[in-house]
Amino acid sequence: MKKIIISLIVFSLMCSCVPNKNLIYFQGTSSRINENFHLQKSPYKLQSGDNIIIDIKSDNSDLLKIFLKSSHTTQIQQSSPSRPNREMVYSIDLNGNIRMPILGEINVLGYTTNEVRLKLEEKFDTYYNEEISYFITVRLDGIKYTVMGEINQPGPKVVYQNQLSILDAITNSGGIPITGNKKKVEVLRISKEEAKKYIIDLTSIEAVNSEVFYLKNNDYVNIPPLKQKTWGTTSGIGSLSNVVQIFSLIVTSTILILSR
Repeated sequence: MKKIIISLIVFSLMCSCVPNKNLIYFQGTSSRINENFHLQKSPYKLQSGDNIIIDIKSDNSDLLKIFLKSSHTTQIQQSSPSRPNREMVYSIDLNGNIRMPILGEINVLGYTTNEVRLKLEEKFDTYYNEEISYFITVRLDGIKYTVMGEINQPGPKVVYQNQLSILDAITNSGGIPITGNKKKVEVLRISKEEAKKYIIDLTSIEAVNSEVFYLKNNDYVNIPPLKQKTWGTTSGIGSLSNVVQIFSLIVTSTILILSR
């Protein structure tokens, strides 16, 4: 009986312990950076659902009044202390357009923010032939993403920067607990044409070459649980408790059978 108890404990501990290789990020000495990584490092191209900030400065007060009218607040989000009043936030619709006073609809789908700035300057030069001094800046109004599953702080988040790696997103969400499967992290990317799911192994240095290493706006990241959590054993202490319960059940059943 003593041998049976020891065997059960050892077996349970072996099944419940999470191997070290499943816990450590970026294992391996180095990775040869492929073309996909370089493409991701290129300037971000705008897509439907993105918000961009168009900040127009000028010494011509009449020009500024046109683009700061309160009548356009349906297209402009509320200002915050971190945003000057002149900054205007535009949402890109399903057709890839934004709509501005005077200038009308402007297609920005697939453009970089620098290309949008050049496009706006060209339109300004067309509409305002007279000598008007102005300065335009265009930037992405943050990246929105959602992390779910085995994560310490699940839910949607927004970071106000132009590029976001999946590691930054996970760290910003409190990190993956021991119950999370870092080897099979799922990224759901939805575009106008399709919804596609990617799998990335964050325990491998090769993760940097994944096309989802850098997230896009409105990506969903799901951290699936390890099998140990499904079994209800993620630590030696927990599994030992399970062994005790099983052993108690066996002993009780044996006593009942023998007493008959």
